[in-house]
Formats: sequence, C-alpha cells, structure tokens
Amino acid sequence: MRQARVLTEPEFKRLLAVVAQSRHAERNRLAFMLSHLAGLRVGEIAGLLVSDVFEADGAIRERLVVRASIAKGGHERVVFLSDRLRHEIERFRRSDAQNRKPKSPLLVTQKRTAFSPNTLCQLMNRFYEDTGLDGATSHSGRRWFITKLANSGVGTKIIMTLAGHKHMTTTQRYIDVREDMMRAAVELL
Repeated sequence: MRQARVLTEPEFKRLLAVVAQSRHAERNRLAFMLSHLAGLRVGEIAGLLVSDVFEADGAIRERLVVRASIAKGGHERVVFLSDRLRHEIERFRRSDAQNRKPKSPLLVTQKRTAFSPNTLCQLMNRFYEDTGLDGATSHSGRRWFITKLANSGVGTKIIMTLAGHKHMTTTQRYIDVREDMMRAAVELL
C-alpha cells in the first residue's frame, strides 16, 4: 500500500489557505494542526473531548493524554502540545461560539455531533484534494510530524514514544526522504 504524501512547507501553507476559505474554517484548521503538530491519528482527533485539551479552569493543557479508548492498539500515550499548537487551540476557542461541557467532543460536525473517524477522514481528504495535493491523505499530517522531528535531529526513541509506536521499524517507515533533504544532509559535512 502506498504511503500518504508528506507535504512541503509551501504545500502546507497552501492547504491552510484553502481551509481558511471553508465553512467552519477554524474547526477544520485545528483538525489539521492536531494532525501535523501533534502527530495525532484521525481517529484520535475525532475522539478528543474538551477536557482532553482544557483544564477545569479553562487553561489549555501543556500535554494531553490520548485515552486508550481512542488510541490505536488500545494503549494510552502522552502528547505534548507545543506553544504553536496551544496558540492554534486558543485561536479555535475564540472562534467557537459554543460553551461546551468538559465531556463533549472538542470538534463537532455542522450538526453539532461528534465526528466519526471516517467522517473526519473524508473531510480532511477532501481538503487535500481541493488543494491539488495528490497522494495526501488524513495520515499525511502524522507522517509530516514524524518526518519533521527526524529531520530536526530528534532521537528515534523520542519520536517512537511521541508517535505511540512500539517498534522502531514502524517509526522508520513514517519518515519521508526527498532529494532536497539528502542534499541538505550532505551539505552538513
């Protein structure tokens, strides 16, 4: 099976520009940011609750726990939220007119119900298609996250833990290698 395409920085910016023109733009943007900046799977994003991201006093958490009930393989893991992602969450909160209860879904459909993983997957794939990014799928953000960490010199064990992988070979399959990356690598010598 062909792996999901990893976007370049200009492609990611183009995607966000298309998302910005959409109905429910802030919700859609946050779904992509959770994928790209936290490496969450689409099912994990769909399963997030308000209380997973916000403290009881309304503060944005510095880390969230992906509950075993929504994690692949049924193993919970900790996901750290970068300052950039926390800013995106705050941006979403300011745009979201609903004052939702802690146990309600973080992202909701236009009918105000929880997304199913399949529905969120279809939504994300439609945006990739609308942007003209052939080969990009709802898994592209996760691959982008892992590739960016690897290319930034983050150790494989840390990346494995952040991604929730049990085996290094799984993590290695996610890392994209392009010609520009190889060229930059040899220039380090």
